[in-house]
Amino acid sequence: MKGSRIALISAVVVGVIVLLLVIVLATRDPAADRVTRSPLISKPAPPIAGRTIEGQPFDLSRYEGEWVVVNFFATWCGPCKQEHPELVKLAQGDVTNVVSVVFQDDPGTVKAFLKEHGGHWPVINDPTGKITLEYGVPKIPESYLIAPDGTVVAKFISGIEANAVTKLISSFSGRAHR
Repeated sequence: MKGSRIALISAVVVGVIVLLLVIVLATRDPAADRVTRSPLISKPAPPIAGRTIEGQPFDLSRYEGEWVVVNFFATWCGPCKQEHPELVKLAQGDVTNVVSVVFQDDPGTVKAFLKEHGGHWPVINDPTGKITLEYGVPKIPESYLIAPDGTVVAKFISGIEANAVTKLISSFSGRAHR
């Protein structure tokens, strides 16, 4: 009798958990809708200054007048690995610059990853998490599109698509950002 009662309670608990998971998955935005709201939209991008994983000084302000995608990633993150070819496409194009911020990862591991998978853009080490905190990044991958005037115009979660970024930039053509 005692064993069957424990089994019944366990089955109810598992059933409730599965039901909650189904509700969460059914009510969340589809994966294709990766542009999302952020308190940073329409505000100046938080500054990014520090050292790249190569030891070079970096300051985001040197990109004033240009479009920039700021990407937060780590080599241990599966979705980050999946989005990486899209970042490579963006970096190879002539529409935007790519800057990555390392999220809780070893710079040596990141260097090896980039050597194997490509990626010749500044990669900023953020050992204290200060940059990540200033952008309010709860999980990765997460990216921000910064307009030539330094204003954040979009936030992308769960990966970025090069064509979507290029189209978004085109939609801002002719608009004043200041």
